[in-house]
Amino acid sequence: MTIGIAVSGRCAGLAAFSALRAVEAVGRGAIGGFASFVAISLDGEIIRAQTQRGGARTLFTAGETTGVMPPTAFAEAPLAALMSSGPDRPLPLSQFTPAKADVGLVSGHRLPNLALPSGCPLNEEVLALMSRGASPETAVALLNDFPKADAGVIAVALDGSMALANTALVERRDDIGSAFHKDRPSGLTVGVLHNAIFPAGALAALAVAAAVDAVAPADRSDFEIAVEAGLALQLGEHPQVDVCGRAVTAITVDEAAWLGKRWEGTAITRSAPVIENGETIGWTVSEPYCVAQEGRLVSMSGSTKIHLGVREA
Repeated sequence: MTIGIAVSGRCAGLAAFSALRAVEAVGRGAIGGFASFVAISLDGEIIRAQTQRGGARTLFTAGETTGVMPPTAFAEAPLAALMSSGPDRPLPLSQFTPAKADVGLVSGHRLPNLALPSGCPLNEEVLALMSRGASPETAVALLNDFPKADAGVIAVALDGSMALANTALVERRDDIGSAFHKDRPSGLTVGVLHNAIFPAGALAALAVAAAVDAVAPADRSDFEIAVEAGLALQLGEHPQVDVCGRAVTAITVDEAAWLGKRWEGTAITRSAPVIENGETIGWTVSEPYCVAQEGRLVSMSGSTKIHLGVREA
């Protein structure tokens, strides 16, 4: 009946929000209602946003406009966590995402806010353990002591380290999903726990992918190069694009069919090296649909001139 998402790294707030929005776009069930969002900002402050209905669509608003992206302080926060489900949860919604500015954040799913026999809520006790010096991994191991608690938690420390766990009771469910991923290119660490949202088998992976894509999209580029029809194609061992300045001067293909009477496909492939004066200056991030006749480009994605994005080397 909930999803918990936590992210650490550059623009973790934007990543967490984007993950929730992606899950809401695909999932059905206990989603799109309340959301409790917490982050530790770049200046070390706890910042919060919440909504009882509408999920990511109403979590941040601009006047009467819903569905807006997080404000800068939230988007750029290096630590962020949220918990979301159906509508109208008990107040305060902050009970679902406890946080301390000098310790870290805790999210989760099911009922991590319910009290242990000691009277302290499970998620608050996990945070308290971290405040006493426990690592996230050690802190979430507390769940082993309460196997019948109906909860899962995700703990994130100030240094970005993270751990997640379900109790034995929750692990027996047939509608749960989870993911823990450290993404090297973006520097993000993402943790996800969910239940009662379907299709259960795919949502955690989707949340992780959306979080990473929001911060480091695979098709992002640093500059563009111009390609014009009429260029002669040359056969080589590997695809390659030669440039002078920002204009393509030669395209190397590794399939002889491109030099025949007519051929169609991807003469410029994604991740082809872009070469200038013998040095690799980047790699292409997209691939136009090309038509060639007699070894020369006729069109690229229906145009006679296009600009291709390049990731700088």
